Amino acid sequence: MDKVMNLASQRAVVIFSVSTCCMCHAIKMLFSQMGVNAAVYELDKEPWGKEMEQALVHLTGRHKSPVPVVFIAGKMVGSTEVIMSLHLARKLVPLLREAGAIWL
Repeated sequence: MDKVMNLASQRAVVIFSVSTCCMCHAIKMLFSQMGVNAAVYELDKEPWGKEMEQALVHLTGRHKSPVPVVFIAGKMVGSTEVIMSLHLARKLVPLLREAGAIWL
C-alpha cells in the first residue's frame, strides 16, 4: 500500500493500468488528448505489479480487477465510471487545473 501511495503522490496525475485492458486504454487516451502527461504504471509489466494490484483492491474496495485507478494530486479519484462522470459534468478539467496537470 505504501508503494502505491508513494507513486500516486509523485505526479499530478497517476494512472494504474493493465496493458491489455480496453477501459484502461480509453482512460489513458482521454488524459493524453487533454494534454495531461500522466505517470502510467502497467501492473502486468511492473515487478511489483501483483502487490500493487492487491493494494488497489484494498483501496478501492472492488473485488475484481480494480484498474484503471486514477489519482489526481495524490488523491484517489476512481476508475473509468468516476473519471467519465467528472468529464461529462465538466468537473475534470478544473480538477486537473487545480492539480497543475493542465494549464488551459
